[in-house]
Amino acid sequence: MSNSHYIGGHWVEGEGADIISVYDPSLGQPFAELRAASTRQVDQAVAAARKALPEWKTSEPGERAYYLRGFADGLGRRRDALIELQMRNNGKPRHEAEVDIDDAVATFAYYADLADGLADQQNRAVSLAAAGFSSHSRLEAIGVVGLIVPWNFPLVTSAWKIAPALAAGCTVVLKPSEVTPLIEQTYGEIADELDLPAGVLNVVGGKADIGSALSAHRGLDKLSFTGSNAVGSRVMHSAAEHCRPVTLELGGKSAIIVFDDCNVDEAVEWIMAGICWNAGQMCSATSRLLIQNGIADALLPRLAEAMIRLSVGNPLNEEVDMGPLSSEAQWRKVGEYLSIGRNEHLKCLAGGTLEVGQGWFVAPTLYVDVPTESRLWVEEIFGPVLCVRRFDSEAEAISLANDSRFGLVATIASADLQRAQRVAEAMEVGHVWINSIQAVFVETSWGGNKGSGIGRELGPWGLAAYQAVKHVTRCLG
Repeated sequence: MSNSHYIGGHWVEGEGADIISVYDPSLGQPFAELRAASTRQVDQAVAAARKALPEWKTSEPGERAYYLRGFADGLGRRRDALIELQMRNNGKPRHEAEVDIDDAVATFAYYADLADGLADQQNRAVSLAAAGFSSHSRLEAIGVVGLIVPWNFPLVTSAWKIAPALAAGCTVVLKPSEVTPLIEQTYGEIADELDLPAGVLNVVGGKADIGSALSAHRGLDKLSFTGSNAVGSRVMHSAAEHCRPVTLELGGKSAIIVFDDCNVDEAVEWIMAGICWNAGQMCSATSRLLIQNGIADALLPRLAEAMIRLSVGNPLNEEVDMGPLSSEAQWRKVGEYLSIGRNEHLKCLAGGTLEVGQGWFVAPTLYVDVPTESRLWVEEIFGPVLCVRRFDSEAEAISLANDSRFGLVATIASADLQRAQRVAEAMEVGHVWINSIQAVFVETSWGGNKGSGIGRELGPWGLAAYQAVKHVTRCLG
């Protein structure tokens, strides 16, 4: 239990009561442990960030870009080690872990470029209809921000928040998930290497009490949270008590719509990627398959076969396509939904049971003709469980897809690109893919509508989330 929290430019040992065990989900066994931070250390981290804020927010944007490129380079130099850690602690197959690390590197590089252009956006004149006045606008750092990130995409989700926050001139207190507390420590290591000013970046780990202490802290100017709707609701309550802005990236129950003019092999590829990537532990998982009647009888047997043939196992085996669920708690939660499926007598074409033995594995599961009132159709499962309904018309597909309290993403599969575009425009979501796997690019926005959250990350929208707009108006008389 070495020093594992980074506060005010120093590594310190946790002072909390909890000992956090870090597990290899492929084995169901711990391989490391650390002592959680205390609420007093949360206070210290926020105080360090407040102390660092005045100098950091007024630093030259080019200087901030220098540090961001340093983070990109530092992650790149550690690429092999970080990939191994993602595989061991998250259970990700190597090809998925590689995408994660490369995504984090690209995020810091992208926001370094945006930071370089910030000076040109300052003091822009605003045209006024009234005579006798002049006005100009400024974009300034919103202040000290708390960042709470989940366990399903560690390092990636934190990069999506840290990079734009630092680019904007904010100082940061990051709280990683207790399931994956090790990989985000990399940011503190790189900060040390770069001589990042003390307090600009702070990392404090722990369980729910540390997240609650951070989200409720009166020393924050903004909070950004990615995680479940249940916790997101509590985070929003904390933000409301202080009347401060919050970004929430929450759950999803997304649809993939397959029209009958689609190529069956391509459709199977897109469906599988949407539900089996990261063992289905994605807020963006397209876990509701809407399939047009004309292609259903040809596609469903092929899809079931693909699920049955998918290689599930320890990611150290290079032949593995899908690893385990990342925690025992998530494994048990998915098992509860599979029990619901059996109790509701849902027709199961693949999977449907937990893999009992070493590690937290579950086979990809395919339920067909699932009633719209079933909990499996309505609720986010966060595992490789796909529910299917058929449709006849385009209008019916749109209605079924939008009939959800979530609104994160959707995928449209059709050879008719005009129809695909028309349906994409009708989706009540934040991101739509057409004839594609879920390719996420740092230049595009990320976030959802309805119960899937508030605000956007990535792209220029991610930077704007950490900027305050100020206008300066003077009388010319």
